[in-house]
Amino acid sequence: MSDLCLSMMKAWAEQGLIRTLDYQLAVFVGEQQPEQPALPFLAMLVSAELAAGNVCLPLAKLANPEQFWPEEIATEIKKTDWLQLRGEEGLLLVPATGSVSRSPRLMVLDYARVYLYRYWIYETAVAAQLRQRACSVKTDLFQLQQDLAKLFDQPMAEIDWQMIAAAVAVQKRFAVISGGPGTGKTTTVIKLLALYIEQKRAENRTVNIHLAAPTGKAAARLAESISSAKQKLKLSPELSKLIPTEATTLHRLMGVIPNSNCFRHDAENPLHLDLLVLDEASMVDLPMMARLLDALPREARVILLGDRDQLASVEAGSVLGDICSWPGKLSYSPEQVEQLNGLCSLPEPLERDQQSGFADCLALLRKSYRFDDQSGIGFIAKAVNQGSAERVKQIIEQGYSDLKFHRLTKDHYEQVIAEVVGVYSGLSNTLVQTGDPGGALERLGHFQLLCALREGPYGVSGLNERVRLELKQRGVFQGDSLWYPGRPVIITRNDPGLSLYNGDVGLVAPDETGRLKVWFEQNGTLRAVLPSRLPEHDTAYAMTVHKSQGSEFNRVVLLLPPEESPLLSRELLYTGITRAKQSLLLCTTEKVLRAATQQKTERAGGLALRLWEAGR
Repeated sequence: MSDLCLSMMKAWAEQGLIRTLDYQLAVFVGEQQPEQPALPFLAMLVSAELAAGNVCLPLAKLANPEQFWPEEIATEIKKTDWLQLRGEEGLLLVPATGSVSRSPRLMVLDYARVYLYRYWIYETAVAAQLRQRACSVKTDLFQLQQDLAKLFDQPMAEIDWQMIAAAVAVQKRFAVISGGPGTGKTTTVIKLLALYIEQKRAENRTVNIHLAAPTGKAAARLAESISSAKQKLKLSPELSKLIPTEATTLHRLMGVIPNSNCFRHDAENPLHLDLLVLDEASMVDLPMMARLLDALPREARVILLGDRDQLASVEAGSVLGDICSWPGKLSYSPEQVEQLNGLCSLPEPLERDQQSGFADCLALLRKSYRFDDQSGIGFIAKAVNQGSAERVKQIIEQGYSDLKFHRLTKDHYEQVIAEVVGVYSGLSNTLVQTGDPGGALERLGHFQLLCALREGPYGVSGLNERVRLELKQRGVFQGDSLWYPGRPVIITRNDPGLSLYNGDVGLVAPDETGRLKVWFEQNGTLRAVLPSRLPEHDTAYAMTVHKSQGSEFNRVVLLLPPEESPLLSRELLYTGITRAKQSLLLCTTEKVLRAATQQKTERAGGLALRLWEAGR
């Protein structure tokens, strides 16, 4: 690689067009393969794609670079002779499609996509695991039909998608149940677990069931939802006792090894479980999903729960979205349709697909029990999902009681700040009076300010600092200390030693001696940690929409910046909206709202192709 190319890429890194990591990888490749000048440039581009959440670099992007990269980089892409890289030479491996047995290289060209070798292994391994697990298990269909009839209301005037989901998932080693807020994913899981336990009891077998989620907040909400749903369902005391109510984070489940990217559980030391229910699966990135599937016992079952329309994981990949990317409407194989009709006594036939069998593992919940025909939140979430900016505008103008829209002006910005300050001032005062950190933690779930950015007056940093200063002016605390009663804190780095993980939310409050500590609720138990022992963390008066995934709040204020940004996507807007259970205030401009509704995020990867096209 020439000095000119090196200096050019170094300048891009200094300008922030690429990461320093991308530049350093290009330097390394140039040193290893100096006779192929295009290879370092390709490595830089593939690495930069990972930073954007893409698993690979589709070759199609090289044909129209100006659509995807800044002008300086696009110009160099057009100049480069990419044909010189054809064939299996040097650091670039061109495998037989689907093969993972070839000798390692830095990069892989497969399905017209270029991967870093490690990510190609992740993707092919996940695809192979899912297709292998997407098989039926031996089931007593007559008994299943009887058990379904007991758990679900009969007869049906319309299709009960929860019943369909339970019937699908209980017969598979791998299944996905996807649905928006309030569609009954938790209720479905409770009934599904009851069916599974009854199956095993008929075989005189005990079962080891685990519940998990990507973050501490999501795990706590899953545990709470399972416990609440159990009390509402008419289950025998013996059966109810066998359904677990404790949930853990995915990292705790896998066993994080301090100062390492590895986990205690892997193929050599698999997890000890028969069935895993993983909630908020849209948050799980490709490498983590590969490690999880690798650590599952061969005969274990896994059920993924989530909303396919939410934001994808922060890191590379969109695993749940790829799994749920069935062509057109979800339809089952003729054999599956016939079986479901017999098991569920469907009032109308399901759609059939003569070719795809992978869809037989999937279930989509379509009816919301939270948002009725008077809910603006429900309507606007649906309109955003459909990418209909005009419909979004109409819904806002109709004046639903649970949905408010404020144009982003200086006055409205100050109103948002005042509301947040009022909430946390009251929380702090109540906490000092009652000395009840548990009650205060529960109240944190009543309200949340969400935003899209990290920096600036419309981002987490600026909003948190502004609220802190206003609280200080009101006399909520004195001095410049960050530690005062009522301060909400969110963990941003995993600390296995303290059992605190990215996304865990705590609250500063005094203990019985008056000493300030940070209180967390984990599996229904309060625990306090000294502020000096906390891993990396932020104040959480304001929270990014990404960080809010897995959480729900009675009232949400969603504040978006006045200018358009690549970060403002349909998925981010939908995710922010659906964090609200009872009331939503959307504060932004009409221009930004329209642009975000119409901007759908597309992540590059080949998992959907490997799962769907390979089986057709």
